[in-house]
Amino acid sequence: MAPIQMEPLLPPIGYGNKILLIGSCFTEHIGNALAEHKFAILQNPHGILFDPVSVYHSMVRYIENKPYTVDDLFYLNEVWQSWHHHSRFSGGNPEAVLEQMNGTLARAHAFLKEADWVVITLGSSFSYRLNGNNPQATLSGLNVANCHRAPGQWFDKKMLAIEETVSLLDNLYHRLRIFNPTLKILFTISPVRHLRDGVVANNRSKARLIEAVHHMVDKFDRLYYFPAYELVIDVLRDYRFYDVDLAHPNYPATEFVLGKFTESCIDETSRQLMKEIRPLMIARRHKPFHPETKAHQQFLKTQYEKAKRLMEQYPFLDLKEEIAYFSQRQT
Repeated sequence: MAPIQMEPLLPPIGYGNKILLIGSCFTEHIGNALAEHKFAILQNPHGILFDPVSVYHSMVRYIENKPYTVDDLFYLNEVWQSWHHHSRFSGGNPEAVLEQMNGTLARAHAFLKEADWVVITLGSSFSYRLNGNNPQATLSGLNVANCHRAPGQWFDKKMLAIEETVSLLDNLYHRLRIFNPTLKILFTISPVRHLRDGVVANNRSKARLIEAVHHMVDKFDRLYYFPAYELVIDVLRDYRFYDVDLAHPNYPATEFVLGKFTESCIDETSRQLMKEIRPLMIARRHKPFHPETKAHQQFLKTQYEKAKRLMEQYPFLDLKEEIAYFSQRQT
């Protein structure tokens, strides 16, 4: 295993911080781990996003809090969809789709205004735009966050130049500084390999993202970089750390990266508290064979008391769901 020099994040992330995470599917590995340990997070309010253009437009939308309208939707494959959102927002009822999108947008606006950190994970330099072949000719040139299985001839695909990505990130940085002057930004590059683009194109795409992000980190204060990409590609460096598609890091790989993230980006006091919370979360997922036994009832009581004690000791923790779960299952 190749060594890697990792400087601790200064200042580090801690409980009490509000953290918005946005970007590729690897963002959600980090976000899910933080959520499980009861950090205050908001994750991918538009759904998974891969390229800098989509991240930029989504973040600006959170700042402006401009609601979506029916004109932002289109009907395809029997559902209403948005070119700005992941398909998790799609649905058969346009009013319900808009309600979900605008509710999430309003939460993102309020959360970002008070956030301490934004974690941005970029996945690809490739950007897709609608061209004149799509049925809505007026939308020609629109950057899309998700192609929603629409015909490939509807889109033009472009690899962003380093300068284009720097320009987007530079503009976003200044918009965020005006909106929330104390905000700090942590960049990562996703280690997921976009093999549909081809190995050479994937490597060029990742290299452009890395160069653009480091340009930003070197230029401005309160911008930081966590080497998730390098930890998988250069430190682990083995196909046994990938799923069968040879593109997505597997469970041992993501756990390795999350361990390094915890070690280098989270303060010592919070790391100790995470060790107390983790067994409680494991207990919450436990499926007993014999729930009526005295042993299991005592187990539930012990976990219930531990959750109450932690909430009393650390008022910023939200363990209401766990307390209710362990309480309701006691007989």
